[in-house]
Amino acid sequence: MACSVFAIGFALGASQMLAEEPIDADVLLVGGLIYDGSDGEPTVGDVALRDDRIVAVGTFARGKIGLKIDCSGLAVAPGFIDLHNHSDKPILAAETRGNVNYLMQGCTTVVTGNCGFGPVHAAAYYDQIDDDGAGTNVAHLLPHGSLRKEAMGSDQRAPTADELDRLRKLTEAAMRDGVWGMSTGLVYTPGSYAETEEVIELAKIVGRHGGIYASHMRGESAGRLLSSVEELLKIGRRGGLPVHVSHFKAVGEEAWGGLIRQAAALIEDARDAGQVVTADQYPYIAGSGSAHRFIPDWARQGGDKAIDARLADSADRKRIRESIGAKIRQRDDGRRYLISRARHPDWVGQTIAQVALSEQLDPIDVAIDLARHGGRTVVFHIDEGDVRYVMQFPWVATASDGSAMIPGADKPHPRNYGTFPRKLGYYAAREKVLPLGQAVRSCTGLPAEILGLTDRGVLRPGYAADVVVFSSQEILDRATYEDPHRYGAGVHYVFVNGTAAVFQGTPTGALAGKALRHPSKRDTETAPR
Repeated sequence: MACSVFAIGFALGASQMLAEEPIDADVLLVGGLIYDGSDGEPTVGDVALRDDRIVAVGTFARGKIGLKIDCSGLAVAPGFIDLHNHSDKPILAAETRGNVNYLMQGCTTVVTGNCGFGPVHAAAYYDQIDDDGAGTNVAHLLPHGSLRKEAMGSDQRAPTADELDRLRKLTEAAMRDGVWGMSTGLVYTPGSYAETEEVIELAKIVGRHGGIYASHMRGESAGRLLSSVEELLKIGRRGGLPVHVSHFKAVGEEAWGGLIRQAAALIEDARDAGQVVTADQYPYIAGSGSAHRFIPDWARQGGDKAIDARLADSADRKRIRESIGAKIRQRDDGRRYLISRARHPDWVGQTIAQVALSEQLDPIDVAIDLARHGGRTVVFHIDEGDVRYVMQFPWVATASDGSAMIPGADKPHPRNYGTFPRKLGYYAAREKVLPLGQAVRSCTGLPAEILGLTDRGVLRPGYAADVVVFSSQEILDRATYEDPHRYGAGVHYVFVNGTAAVFQGTPTGALAGKALRHPSKRDTETAPR
């Protein structure tokens, strides 16, 4: 049975499955329940790895075998792919390049450059990853906000003709350097200063190279979500490329329930009409971000020195305080803002409301202090019912919106340690919100398809040997908002490009990850034959 399932349609796989010649392997995963990255039913079989490739899947004759691992009772799946990650800087730093908090979730590839932030010059970024090594593979998106800042600064205006030409040239260069598309953070400055037409002009270049457009849209609240989805769809149609919603959700109690269903209906209608539209989701009821966002967009124009000048001006300071006050009131007078990083260590782990009370401060002043000194907050603003509704769509991938890190005094969002075990262990295996096979696909085959990876995300001969072995009974997130630096349970083995990165539940310290460069469609089409 396993042989026929995996052999059909794949010539290389078929020859191996028929066992015309014994298969030699460096590593043989024996007798596991194989989830191949599709949403089909799993089958029992073996997976053989040699060098950095999968060489056989299913039932086959064995040749010379190096390491044999008994996977009886365990699930064997492609390594998980985190489409929405913010490890741009940490993946280059000595203490965090191992990306252990993601390896321990079963992740073998992370996608950086999200929300419009990250390195603009992909060639140098990729080269440094390859030179220094990384725990996981890294694929990169061109970050529009950082691109805009390099080409024209942080001013709230349209680009001049020369600046638009510079934006186009940098986009062209990034695509040729191997980025997988472009991301925007249209809710963040300076990305929020860009009009739709500017984004479309750059999306056209990305589309010609075969890339995708991923967006933290202009808004996710009651007054902005539907128009933001419509803008995304317009960019896809005019730009001629697939579009992707980052961390699809509706924020704020006034948006809970019906709004996410309306937004999903817009996407479903577009997909039915032939447009390529997908999304990702982190399976939590709270988001997280820089406290810098407390400062309104208009006041952030020109950077930090300009913000300080406006805070010193009585009229501007009044406007800024009014804007911040409105945001705090929307989140239960600061009770839903949990401080995860602050210059005052004793603030960490408390809400803005709690700090204001204990320090006898106005909550607005707490927020300003956080915003001006690198603070971060976890914000509880998502409905549990909406979370469960969104994850059931076959076009919604699992993604963390987190970053490579090591345990410290801060209290980051638990998604940095628990996203994938939570989706598989809590929502699929225990809560039965979706079948485990579909949950695995949302972590593997689907993100590979969205990104355009052609040799990862599926267990198939000839594909990269990125593999995770986990227990469907044991896998579960253990990181909490109060105690977030906790690795999940149930991941037994992780192989990255054929190298053991997690062995018997323990990270090995291997840096076998690679920079994954997108093959430009434009270069392929124009290459001599």
